[in-house]
Amino acid sequence: MGIELDVRLTRDGVPVVIHDANLRRTALREGLVAEMISSELGMTEVGGWFNRAHPQLGRPEYTGQFVPALDQVLAFVKNHPAVVIYVEMKTDRAESTYVDLSRAVVQLIRDHGLRSRVVVVSFNLKAVAQIKTIDPSIQTGALFEPRRNTVKIIRKHPMISAALECGAEEILLHRSIATRRNLDLSLESDLRPVVWTVDDPKWVRRAATSGIHAVITNNPAVMVNRVEGPGLENE
Repeated sequence: MGIELDVRLTRDGVPVVIHDANLRRTALREGLVAEMISSELGMTEVGGWFNRAHPQLGRPEYTGQFVPALDQVLAFVKNHPAVVIYVEMKTDRAESTYVDLSRAVVQLIRDHGLRSRVVVVSFNLKAVAQIKTIDPSIQTGALFEPRRNTVKIIRKHPMISAALECGAEEILLHRSIATRRNLDLSLESDLRPVVWTVDDPKWVRRAATSGIHAVITNNPAVMVNRVEGPGLENE
């Protein structure tokens, strides 16, 4: 069991836990995470929007939640030894961004003694390779999403090669490209396959019979009720 979260680097070099590059959706205001300092984000309310957008799923305690620093989240998770954390690094194209974010993430993992419980992943495979350069003991994963030329991609299998070249131990595939062939190729290449955006409980049985290491879901309560195989992560 575990959680998946996204991190971005603030202007003052602090990794904070937030998916979007801006605050329009979650804070209903303008502002880019990369241009703000961590203390300002730590006072930015980002929970109430969910209650308004999803009243059937909302809870009163969501209102009043602020953008947390990764340091705070790791400190909390440290006290829950059964939890695995997938940390997705969100980067832009500037090399300095992913290098600085990688360094900061590695330092926090070390500070909290969580090397064995954190998997650092990214669509930016240079960032994945950077993690390995800084600390080879930290587990990493290469993220892949579907493209318009998915058929060609699968046929040529550059995903497997790219994952291996950046030193990843895991390959994270969107469910639409998690074909039997791609899963088998991953396992043959000693890559642990993880499938993301899996909300259909049928995937639990498939995971148990296909060598899938973990699935990442938006609906953990439903998926947990069907657990028969590997661990489930919450997207």
